[in-house]
Amino acid sequence: MSYALARNYQTQALMTASPAELVAMLYERAIQLLRETERAIQDGRIEARHNANAKAMDVIHHLDMTLDREQGGEIAERLGSLYAFILRKLAEVDRLNDADIPREMIALLEPIRDSWRALARDGTPMPKAQDTSHRAVGEAPRPLQPAAPAPAAAGGFNFSA
Repeated sequence: MSYALARNYQTQALMTASPAELVAMLYERAIQLLRETERAIQDGRIEARHNANAKAMDVIHHLDMTLDREQGGEIAERLGSLYAFILRKLAEVDRLNDADIPREMIALLEPIRDSWRALARDGTPMPKAQDTSHRAVGEAPRPLQPAAPAPAAAGGFNFSA
């Protein structure tokens, strides 16, 4: 498959994805990048480690910036704390060159990603404790709805970066 065709397919997938699918895609991308970071550490590829880790940090930062802290209440607060923790840990990767760090962050992100995937697939509400309030940057706040929180995961974010 040519690069242009793959890029077109990716763009189409983003344009037609539901809000829950977009958030799941962001989590999946962060996890992929953390796996790349881990492999690069194991292989001794310093530049690749740095690049993948920096991109993973960008994705986590994007997730943090799209939290609707006004409407999201405790859930948004907890996710914000989780994202801050992950960003602090990932900042240590280049200094420590420790493959355990990305591995541990993957373990934190996978259950959340799986919940978003289930929501996107089934269209069923998440349990209240897992409900989130991601929104588009610049989007007006709206009431928190357990059935389909509205993230703008792709708004201005480059998944292939």
